[in-house]
Amino acid sequence: MGKEDYNKAFKSGKRDYQARLLRGEKPTLQVLDDIMLNKDSYSEVSLGLVQIPTEQIAGTKTAGRSNSFAGNFMPILQDDSEFAYKWIALSNSHVEEGIRDPIKAYEYMNKFYVEEGNKRVSVMKYFGAVSIPGYVTRILPKPTAEKENKIYYEFLDFYKASHINYIWFSQEGSFPKLQEATGKDPGEEWTDDDRLRFSSTYAQFESEYKAKGGSKLKITTGDAFLAFITLHGYKEIAEKTTNEIKELIIKTWEEFTLLQEDQEIDLKMHPNQEKKPLLNILLSPLTPKLKAAFIYEKTPGTSAWTYAHELGRLYLEQTFSDEVSTVFYENGTQDTIDSLIADAIQTGCNLIFTTTPSFVQASVKAAIANPEVRILNCSLNTSHRYIRTYYSRMHEAKFLMGAIAGAMADNNKLTYIADYPIYGCIANINAFALGAKMINPRVKVYLEWSSMKECDIEEKIRENESSCISGRDMVIPEEGSRFFGIYHMEDGHPRNLAMPLWHWGKFYEQLIRTIMDGTWKYDDNPTKAINYWWGMSSGVIDVICSQYLPIGTKRLVDLLKSTISSNVFNPFAGILYSQTGAVKSDPNSSLLPEEIMTMDWLAENVIGSIPKKEELKEQAEPVMKQQGIKQTEG
Repeated sequence: MGKEDYNKAFKSGKRDYQARLLRGEKPTLQVLDDIMLNKDSYSEVSLGLVQIPTEQIAGTKTAGRSNSFAGNFMPILQDDSEFAYKWIALSNSHVEEGIRDPIKAYEYMNKFYVEEGNKRVSVMKYFGAVSIPGYVTRILPKPTAEKENKIYYEFLDFYKASHINYIWFSQEGSFPKLQEATGKDPGEEWTDDDRLRFSSTYAQFESEYKAKGGSKLKITTGDAFLAFITLHGYKEIAEKTTNEIKELIIKTWEEFTLLQEDQEIDLKMHPNQEKKPLLNILLSPLTPKLKAAFIYEKTPGTSAWTYAHELGRLYLEQTFSDEVSTVFYENGTQDTIDSLIADAIQTGCNLIFTTTPSFVQASVKAAIANPEVRILNCSLNTSHRYIRTYYSRMHEAKFLMGAIAGAMADNNKLTYIADYPIYGCIANINAFALGAKMINPRVKVYLEWSSMKECDIEEKIRENESSCISGRDMVIPEEGSRFFGIYHMEDGHPRNLAMPLWHWGKFYEQLIRTIMDGTWKYDDNPTKAINYWWGMSSGVIDVICSQYLPIGTKRLVDLLKSTISSNVFNPFAGILYSQTGAVKSDPNSSLLPEEIMTMDWLAENVIGSIPKKEELKEQAEPVMKQQGIKQTEG
């Protein structure tokens, strides 16, 4: 059997050798000494005896034996060579007793290079061994700004806690996400039971994922696994059978293919104006009556955000009284959202709006299980092929609000109260600051966060003596407070000057019309997630001025509104400065929509900073987990 196995391994080696030659690659094993030319740039750490994943054994430490093997570690020397006799002897030994002697290897960037035991590795790879015991020395490169280096140092932190070395990612931030997805705090050490459970769950997924063709995708198995457990829950996946995991992988396949596209998003900046051909309209059956469900995190009486969406729902019922019926669910939580969506589907809803970013994962899961139901989530910069997401360009209104505040400020001091540092929020802050500076070059904007722990905003406003404040966007019905929009403090009481308007009804109306006239499908993009991001030009964003605003300021607001709506003016056009320096130095350029959406810097006239996750209240965790901006270091 030994010689027969050698010949099979030899043929595998020759095929791999020739395939690499045709691709212009080195056909034999990689040599670590050739990779590490500058020895002074590295340090060494002994890891002791570890299980080395065979898939991650990439080559040899020195060039001595590299030419005896193809790049897949299969032999390429004839079967009458001394090398072949030794390989055959090891093969027989493995079949009869099992190879137990550890090899010696070096680990570099989570790849392993054999110093002693190359033939053992070859034999074990031939027989499909998952791992090989070995004494390992880790070679540490110096930290750099390169992507692969950053990912590796994230791996080192993860390995220190978990001692798991068989998973790898292609994107920064994935190892911390994996630690979090498995229910662990940053740096929390794993137990033996944790490792055993993870190994079993990952192995099941890997087997079914590769059987479906995962190896052909341009992502790592780790990338796919992280997306899988993020979507379906690690604990839930760990308890499923192999067949259940297989079925979920098939249903989730489009999510994996989307990961290949660098999570690109097809931003729809305006409603689709494409008209359905008249012939298609005449030939198509009548559009079935729509039943839409709106799922809220809070109630309209206690949340301005929910109240705005509820007004949109009521507007929709009035506009389409015969064609559309609606239902709503209040006080949704992470524990109940799955059941709320399920109930909406059970009661016949064929269109579902989940109105907060923290519900996006539940929305995707439901969409995978119910492909006939249209599900949309109100969030920005999310990337899921199975659902569509929507948001409004509130920064356009905030620019106008800033201009109003700059004109009405008595002492060049303004306060802006923000809620969560999520996608879109930073653009709102900066647009406000830029609008204020356009009217008053000396104005300063003091930034406060309502979601910060132990923060007395009223006291901060008294300290900085701001004359105008930008508070929450809308009034909450049950509170009856006047501390919303832009208000001017007079004798301790707020006088409202203007408020931004989220006209969700206009959004929902235009979206419903695309379903009714058949143009919904024209937005489909086979490789990108769809995100509607409409603004003033679509009527979904506006600014309402109060009677206390001077007529000249109202005229200015109308002029700016007109130029923004007609795309003549962009609030983020021209030279832009952050707190740390120039962001844009070209006076004729504008920030791209993606740059506006993901900005993580504050304008130069903003006094304050973007808080870190640990500085925020516990209630911020779900939305920050899904939508928190990725801050750059430094």
